[in-house]
Amino acid sequence: MNTQPSKIVCVGRNYAEHAKELGNAVPDRPILFMKPPSSLATLAQGVAWNQALGECHYECEICLQIAHPLSQEIDKNKALEAIGAITLGLDLTLRDLQSELKNKGQPWERAKAFDGACILADWIEADEIGDLQELELVLMINGEQRQHGFSRDMLFDIGALLVEINQSFSLQAGDVIMTGTPAGVGALNPNDQLTMKLITQSGEYDWDTFVKA
Repeated sequence: MNTQPSKIVCVGRNYAEHAKELGNAVPDRPILFMKPPSSLATLAQGVAWNQALGECHYECEICLQIAHPLSQEIDKNKALEAIGAITLGLDLTLRDLQSELKNKGQPWERAKAFDGACILADWIEADEIGDLQELELVLMINGEQRQHGFSRDMLFDIGALLVEINQSFSLQAGDVIMTGTPAGVGALNPNDQLTMKLITQSGEYDWDTFVKA
């Protein structure tokens, strides 16, 4: 399914170790924010940002594509049936700008929703994946492992996230959910080469992208 999303719903601090590495409290309820469709970029386009705004941090995440509308569903199993495809994505963050805005008590969409702030790999049909609680992700930068996480380590599992999200935002076919990032985030540099790997019960998938000079 290649439907353009109406929105990209992102989950913050869904891995305890990531919350701790940024000095944030571990939440007792999913933290949600959005990216607009205009934030999407392709693997071939790569990572680019206004470097005058400071560091851009990578956050590799398991991503879900919604196959049919979901609204006010409280049954986890029924909510899970709405998933059409799975992939990995990069939730890019202008960290210096985000910290500045947070310190002023201001919204931080400027740091998370800029053009090119979301890079998604190719979608894999959900029925090819196997158990969603047994997904593993790896992010390599210039051949060095930077992030390594498992879906089973999420504070809020995928079914719980879908139930929580669709109580607040009706999900439409094509909408994307970014489920949060494991520990190991950091700054990107020009010409960095990135490889995202998704390991499932049915096999391993990997995708490459890069930071523009």
